[in-house]
Amino acid sequence: MVRDDLYITVPSLFRCPISLDVMKSPVSLSTGVTYDRVSIQRWLDQGNNTCPATMQILQTKDFVPNCTLQRLIQIWSDSAERHQTHHPRVDSVAVPSQDEIKCMVKEIEYSKDRSFFKELEKIMCFAEESDENRSFLAKLDGFVEMLVDFMGDSKEIDFVEQVIRVLDLILMHITQHHQLMSKKKHLDSLVLILRRGKSIQSRIGSVRIVESIANNAESKLIIGENDDLLLELVKSTGLKNDPTLIEASLSCLISISKAKRVKSKLVNLKTIPELRKIITAEVSDTNLVLNSTTEKALKLIETLVSCKEGRAEMCNDVACIEAVVQKLFKVSSKATEHAVTILWSLCYLFRDGKAREAVMKSNGLTKILLLMQSNCSPAVRQMATDLLKIFRVNSKCCLSSYDTKTTHIMPF
Repeated sequence: MVRDDLYITVPSLFRCPISLDVMKSPVSLSTGVTYDRVSIQRWLDQGNNTCPATMQILQTKDFVPNCTLQRLIQIWSDSAERHQTHHPRVDSVAVPSQDEIKCMVKEIEYSKDRSFFKELEKIMCFAEESDENRSFLAKLDGFVEMLVDFMGDSKEIDFVEQVIRVLDLILMHITQHHQLMSKKKHLDSLVLILRRGKSIQSRIGSVRIVESIANNAESKLIIGENDDLLLELVKSTGLKNDPTLIEASLSCLISISKAKRVKSKLVNLKTIPELRKIITAEVSDTNLVLNSTTEKALKLIETLVSCKEGRAEMCNDVACIEAVVQKLFKVSSKATEHAVTILWSLCYLFRDGKAREAVMKSNGLTKILLLMQSNCSPAVRQMATDLLKIFRVNSKCCLSSYDTKTTHIMPF
């Protein structure tokens, strides 16, 4: 497999979320996230029962080969090999040893002019070499704090991008997340890269760092007060962006949107229309909209409709409600649960007439009836039952147009 020290940039979609190396045998979990077979097998063999990227509990530990992605990686690999043949690289950086890294970090700490871009390149080369090296850097005394300080103090985009890429590489190995300070200057640097970053990997890294910072209520509120950061995160969910960036941004927004104030801000930033575009998008080889992306989009809608502003925005967006109805099936059990919760919240809990009309118009009642016959969870079954009751109460004849073969499952 071609290493990414070529001039050709490795697409972020081709990297394993665990090892960050180009995947040799990509396989997908039940959550829809794809990993290299060796990396995810090691994770599962250690007794873990969650998806490393989403931390969702796995309904099954089985995985299936992602043949489409493997073909794309092979095409890219062949192209990269041809590029290397015609344009051999003469300035490849030798991977430093751990002792050399220690000395390098000490020199950087005591440096006054901060002119150590080349040293950061060597450190990044060291981090990319192996998971063991990334763990070493994360545990190296003072290293993470040093990077965070540099990120907040510099306004040079190239340098900040380099710092963020190193931080992103070791992020999974940082155990003390308070080291990733959420001061305004640090967040402003992340906004700078999200807005003007030249590398897609550094933009993805910026989003992942924000999510790592949001590990307690105080940090989430500090992040939520940064309007520029919220705006850039919402923009990053746009379908024209890299799929990995979209998914990382959704995950981050879910993490920080617990506070009512943040939910209201996200609604005002027109997040719901962007989420509608995601759940109505078609899957293609050029812009893979994965099941996990749809799950996250539905989860964020579920969170936003728990506030008054979110419900008002959603009920005025009939197309979004109809799109949610279409996602009751054929995505995943998680997506079904989020979709049902959204409809239950709008139609049953808050009794919105516009939402009920939109559900009826999109043949939602038939889908809810079919859902009752499926092997759904007790929580989903109860919400489906509530929905059927509220439709019966508000329209006694609403079932008359449906096939009588399904009426035997009505819980009333």
